[in-house]
Amino acid sequence: MQSITFLFLYKSFSLENRFYSTHLFEPMKSKFILSVCILATFTMCKNQQNKSQDYAATPEVEKVPATYAEISVKEGGSWSTETREYQGGEFVNVDELDLPEEHTDHSWYIRYEGPGWENKQIAYRLYLDWRNAIDIFGKKVDTLVLPYVGQDGFDSYHNNAPWGQDILKAGKSLGIGGYGRMLGDTIAHFDEVEKTLVKVDNDDAKSSVTIDYKGWKTGDVTTDLKSVISIFPEDRYLKAELTPSAEFSGLATGIVKFEDVPLMEATSENGDWAYIATYGTQTLAGENDKLGMAIFYKPGQAQVVEGPYDHLVVFKPSTETQTYYILSAWEQEQNGIKTQEAFVKDITDKLAKLDAQGKLEE
Repeated sequence: MQSITFLFLYKSFSLENRFYSTHLFEPMKSKFILSVCILATFTMCKNQQNKSQDYAATPEVEKVPATYAEISVKEGGSWSTETREYQGGEFVNVDELDLPEEHTDHSWYIRYEGPGWENKQIAYRLYLDWRNAIDIFGKKVDTLVLPYVGQDGFDSYHNNAPWGQDILKAGKSLGIGGYGRMLGDTIAHFDEVEKTLVKVDNDDAKSSVTIDYKGWKTGDVTTDLKSVISIFPEDRYLKAELTPSAEFSGLATGIVKFEDVPLMEATSENGDWAYIATYGTQTLAGENDKLGMAIFYKPGQAQVVEGPYDHLVVFKPSTETQTYYILSAWEQEQNGIKTQEAFVKDITDKLAKLDAQGKLEE
């Protein structure tokens, strides 16, 4: 992981890289270089061999990762004894994390508050706290940007920037494809969890984040839940795989609801897959800014339910792995999907592919 991180930083922030070839990024150059220095220093210090190697001369730097996942936490500071906030320290990337008991939302401990996934078209993040929602980083560039996000101020990604911005207002919802448990007419998130373990993997075929929730308590049920979420080199989707340790009712995912944005539904010809989707003005990026969101699921294993904040897909009780796909399409993406008709065609084509192959990834 460390070598991948350094490789990515070297290529992405090289002055010869087109990421800096446009005047849009000139004001950010010094901040990018500072961030690179911090992260690269950490990466090299983690190398136990401690060699003064010329990374620019190694063959592996010629290959830029097609996908990237990370989790970045503060080190060198301390937790406040009065509040659940981490004070001081610097962000460093880690491959594995045992989430501290003190951590909650806005603890200032995890950069952009959880793990992130990215390819050249889209980026996502998950709030690794009681909310457990998935958010979208809309991208205007086709280069990887996550190592920069949140380095110049904890909430800076909410603001429009040349690379893009955080575009989804999750509120009390599951965002796009987050997960929780349907209890009565509402969703229980992750308020009570004994332990949360995170592992990040990057390879040529995909980048994944595995989260093991130990002792997740909702109502009268306590269970473990394993989540594996992956991003692939092409297209805008994530693949989510949820595996509970015990059968219970109500395991659910969903799409945040917005007023005046109707729900669209369709089922594949063979009936093996279906989607729920929305398209319209539902972003933080402008009054007329358009975003499409979809979840592909197996209707034999789940049903669609309306929640107070989400259009929900609720899975039947099982200890088998529940697999679904999360997709978003932002109109400001380079060569992106800019109309509802184009969005519907895209998800219709994907539904047919799922019907034929049972998966979206190659």
